[in-house]
Amino acid sequence: MATYKELMAQKQALEAHLEEARANEVAGVIEQIQNLMAEYGLTVDDITKRRRGRPAGSGASKPKSELPPKYRDPKTGKTWSGRGRAPSWLGKNPKRFLIAEE
Repeated sequence: MATYKELMAQKQALEAHLEEARANEVAGVIEQIQNLMAEYGLTVDDITKRRRGRPAGSGASKPKSELPPKYRDPKTGKTWSGRGRAPSWLGKNPKRFLIAEE
């Protein structure tokens, strides 16, 4: 059975070997990317901006503003904007709960 010091020395040697292998592979990948960019005439800006869907870097969308209430329960004062699941107090005749527009 190997001692702790021997295992630590093996670990350090393995980590150095891993770093060297990664550096070699990264250099090859960078070269491939540069060749493809040259072949297709791409720039860094072409790669960083997205062409479909949301723009790049817009992970957080702007907060949604609340809609003004359209219906009010006279008993409890609860309101509903008319979007989403209808509350149970609305019943079958929602017109009677409409809030008069000012």
